Amino acid sequence: MSEILDDRTRFRNDLEFAKSMDDADALKGYRQQFLFPQHNGKEVIYFTGNSLGLQPKTTQNYIQQELDDWAKYGVEGHFLSKYPWLSYHEFLTDKMAKLVGALPIETVMMNQLTVNLHLLMVSFYRPTKQRYKILCEAKAFPSDQYALQSQLKFHGYSIEEGLIEIEPREGEYHIREEDILSAIQNNQESLALVMIGGVNYFTGQVFDMKAITEAGHNVGAIVGFDLAHAAGNIKLELHNWKVDFAAWCSYKYLNSGPGSVAGAFVHEKHLNNTELPLFAGWWGHDKKTRFLMGGEFVPMLTAERWQLSNAPVFSMAACRASLDIFDEVGMDALINKSTQLVAYLEFIITEINKQKNNSLQIITPKENRGCQISIVANGYGKKLYNQLIENGIIPDWREPNVIRCAAVPLYNSFEDIFRFGEILTRLL
Repeated sequence: MSEILDDRTRFRNDLEFAKSMDDADALKGYRQQFLFPQHNGKEVIYFTGNSLGLQPKTTQNYIQQELDDWAKYGVEGHFLSKYPWLSYHEFLTDKMAKLVGALPIETVMMNQLTVNLHLLMVSFYRPTKQRYKILCEAKAFPSDQYALQSQLKFHGYSIEEGLIEIEPREGEYHIREEDILSAIQNNQESLALVMIGGVNYFTGQVFDMKAITEAGHNVGAIVGFDLAHAAGNIKLELHNWKVDFAAWCSYKYLNSGPGSVAGAFVHEKHLNNTELPLFAGWWGHDKKTRFLMGGEFVPMLTAERWQLSNAPVFSMAACRASLDIFDEVGMDALINKSTQLVAYLEFIITEINKQKNNSLQIITPKENRGCQISIVANGYGKKLYNQLIENGIIPDWREPNVIRCAAVPLYNSFEDIFRFGEILTRLL
């Protein structure tokens, strides 16, 4: 109750207040660096950065540079272009490493998210007769579930015997941290891998990755995370938390365009172990001798070892455009604004509920969240989502009954949230 009263003290549900918050926002100018879809000649209220981030206005120039160099140099662009393609992925490494709390040698941009998870599990899911089980959260993103299930089957285990899914308790939406830690402890003799989404895509719950990693390591398990909804959204300290491996996409909060290149992390403690099994490719070979075309694979002693192929330059150019913005702003400033935006969104929904008989149920835990708030609109279903779209608001729908709203600090405003509340009140 005290938290609700505090929000009522510091927030107001009126346009003047929202505009005053935007005027005081140190990051307000960054909104102008993004392109918004239009609805009836006006910018939409875009709350779907957790699914596909908006395009930075600079992205076109970054990609055009590579098109121009391709036209100018042809194959010699690998060496002569302004940003040589041969090592293009390296232009992303330092900034991405900073963003996820990693060392540059632990970080690489490559492939797509689920591809990276599979490649990393080749190395880090090594079941034995005694240790073979995988622990994940129930209602993980389906692609993660499919990846884990197929890894079990590939190694000869059934899903029923090998997969431990931690569910919310009866009548609850989010998973209690103590239930995850208890499940790790209760399966300590048979647990090979803990693989959880750092932020649950459905509820927006942020898991305590440091505590989960420590608990997994204490029982002898490997710990990895899918950070699709975490990278660019919450503060990450992958190196300090001693996470074994992680992977993430770059088209959500990282604004790199549909299907853009993904990222991967392998902790420094594993990098000198050249006996780790992996699926090898040319671009994971020691770059000092790569072009000698030797017949034996010589692994790099960085996360680049898990690369298979050369850089997808155009998608990496889009990623570089966004990373340059992130690097300029810094995650601490983004998280500070994000915390205020999401608190205001929660306040507005609470105010609407006072008028509309508690029609809206927030299922995202207040204490553990990033940009996203997930809402169950009791009795309204997908019809309400469709009406929001028709009124120029772009949230996200997830079956069976959840509307997800992400208040992204790079380009969302307090006025966006106020106007969302106005329209939502009218629709209800």
